[in-house]
Amino acid sequence: MKRFAVWVLALAIAGCTSTSPDVVQRGDAQRLSTVIDATVLSVRPVTVDGTQSGMGSVAGGLAGGVAGASVGGRREGIIIGVLGAVAGAVAGNAIERSATREDAVEVLLQLRNGERRAIVQARGSETLQAGDAVILVTTGGKARVTRAPR
Repeated sequence: MKRFAVWVLALAIAGCTSTSPDVVQRGDAQRLSTVIDATVLSVRPVTVDGTQSGMGSVAGGLAGGVAGASVGGRREGIIIGVLGAVAGAVAGNAIERSATREDAVEVLLQLRNGERRAIVQARGSETLQAGDAVILVTTGGKARVTRAPR
């Protein structure tokens, strides 16, 4: 049972995704993308809130229940097991939310046709500043901003 709880927790953490412009999702590889030239108007730091898929609660509840049930006699084990499951679920949810939180930036862009766009993405290896020439790459409904090639 403990192995199952560890497996569920590992699966929950493995399901975390990144919004980093340096990471391309497997399904986006070898897909045609739309590229638009733009200029950065502003960049500000933001935080992308973590997810609460329920997997952290399930894994924490299982782990807490198993750990609690192994304490004391039969009757005490049941009571402590239930309390352990509840505490584990709360802790697992908090851990999942914290583990999936990302530091990001909101980039405001001026397109050449006069339109303005904003995009939030994780901090990548490039540091963008107002006035930088960039490209807005859109693939499968998702977009990222990167410095324009010279």
